[in-house]
Amino acid sequence: EARAALAKAVAHPLRESDRPRDQYRRPAETLAFFGVAPDMKVGEYAPGGGWYSRLLGLYLGERGKLVGLYYDPTSGAFNEKTQQNIRDGAAKYSADVTTWSGLPAERFAAHTLDAVPAAEKGTFDRILVMRAMHNMMRMNIADREIKALRELLKPDGMIGIEQHRARPDAPYAYANGANGYLREADVIKFMEVHGFTFVGKSEANANRKDPANHADGVWSLPPSLRGAKDDAARARLQAIGESDRMTLLFRKRA
Repeated sequence: EARAALAKAVAHPLRESDRPRDQYRRPAETLAFFGVAPDMKVGEYAPGGGWYSRLLGLYLGERGKLVGLYYDPTSGAFNEKTQQNIRDGAAKYSADVTTWSGLPAERFAAHTLDAVPAAEKGTFDRILVMRAMHNMMRMNIADREIKALRELLKPDGMIGIEQHRARPDAPYAYANGANGYLREADVIKFMEVHGFTFVGKSEANANRKDPANHADGVWSLPPSLRGAKDDAARARLQAIGESDRMTLLFRKRA
């Protein structure tokens, strides 16, 4: 039943403009691996441009609940303007997902991590962190953000992480988050230290063509193509495709 509902959401006509990236983001395989069921309460951390929110809205909007979980603006990583942008994003998230999905607004909500109502703690089945761990790391807010997310999960709740993957032997100076890439072993260890048990991994989002050593970091690759100086460079990077990514699942530990 869940697989059929997920396939229906992935194939929905409202996703027409998002669908070209499915070949790289493998949403059906990714959400199935994370065990996201259509009647669950799911948090999406740092929703960004809304690519996953649009799909999750369609998938969860009939029977489940989708909650945007935005950065804690008071963490010290953001100037006043960015803090306001974070709060504004959270304030309009529910209306945005309603517009994208055509489903009832009460199925959607959003909070910044400094202002989550106490009643929300311990109520989430899943939290998804999609290509956002590097931002937490490079802004030095990962400890407090992951701690806040952990408190929101049910006792057996899980966090699914998709993240640009550095080579296992990449120097820390390259794989510290500033280039978008992290080493898989580092992410697993970090989550274990922060109260999670490693459940398993999927290679759904692997891309062996990505050397993960670009001068402009992950943003060298599509869709950004940063630093592509000419058509030949652009063609070479487009032939690689989007980044090699780890797909990891962790369960909240008692």
